[in-house]
Amino acid sequence: MDLEAGRPIAPDMAQILKGRRMRRNRRTDWSRRLVRENTLTVDDLIWPVFLTEGEGRRDPVPSMPGVFRLSVDELGAAAEEAAELQIPAIALFPYTGPDKRDAQGSEAANPDNLICQGCREIARRVPSLGIMTDVALDPYTSHGHDGLMVGDEIVNDATIAQLVNQAIVQAEAGCHIIAPSDMMDGRIGAIRAALDRAGHEHVQIMAYAAKFASAFYGPFRDAVGATAALKGDKRTYQLDPANALEALREVELDLAEAADMIMVKPGLPYLDIVYRVKERFGAPTFAYMVSGEYAMIEAAAANGWLDGERVMMEAHMAFKRAGADGILTYHAPRLARRLAAG
Repeated sequence: MDLEAGRPIAPDMAQILKGRRMRRNRRTDWSRRLVRENTLTVDDLIWPVFLTEGEGRRDPVPSMPGVFRLSVDELGAAAEEAAELQIPAIALFPYTGPDKRDAQGSEAANPDNLICQGCREIARRVPSLGIMTDVALDPYTSHGHDGLMVGDEIVNDATIAQLVNQAIVQAEAGCHIIAPSDMMDGRIGAIRAALDRAGHEHVQIMAYAAKFASAFYGPFRDAVGATAALKGDKRTYQLDPANALEALREVELDLAEAADMIMVKPGLPYLDIVYRVKERFGAPTFAYMVSGEYAMIEAAAANGWLDGERVMMEAHMAFKRAGADGILTYHAPRLARRLAAG
């Protein structure tokens, strides 16, 4: 029937509609699997893990239910869990107390800081697991910024010199992927050159090339102790959320400076950027489902407002549909178990 006019559909149109049935491929599970355009697997996952001082510690992060700050000995157990679940890599982030923060972020270049200890522990416990380390000064500075400050200004080139020092100690501790998240101009080329001079030419660089000045980072800053320290905001170096073409230019520059992989951060609110980056450059492209995105899903699920497991799966599939090659996600262990269960 022609539902709008209440008239029978013309025979020729009825024949066409009879032949064209999009729903045929959706009727059964096996058929849906056969025609599925994108697949999420454990190989797509990087698990961000927070570190803290001490021994035997698993300190919950209140704004991130189910996420903990781990002492280095507990990190070893997490690394073994990741290997058992076949998660390819762990990304490390430190909680640095006020007593180890200063204006220069000196602890970042300490070869025995938490990140370096964590790299050595993972290499000892699970040598096959990939180790990714954050390069930025915000976990270490007394003012909470990713770079060094002169007056009220974040200074670019002096910051790069300290970032290079940070990257070298992390590479020497055994990390496999250096991930600069600071958004200083020219830091990818400087870090690449320094790594090569130091004999670390096989260490990869994943550039946080399109990192936006986002309100979604709040729980993360709690987790690394930066919330109380931060003075002002980061809009002079992180991208304006309104800008897409500027993000593409940032990606182009980082690839020209020999970045091996590209990061877009945050994730779900910036899937258009993920898509455009992958379409334009074809480079390995990663997205970060950041702390605020994770916290929203977990809070809504805890309140019974949505099915947390289904939303978790759907949200991560969205990254794959947009073109991401991999995802940094706090859901990694749960996703791995769910994917293994089928």
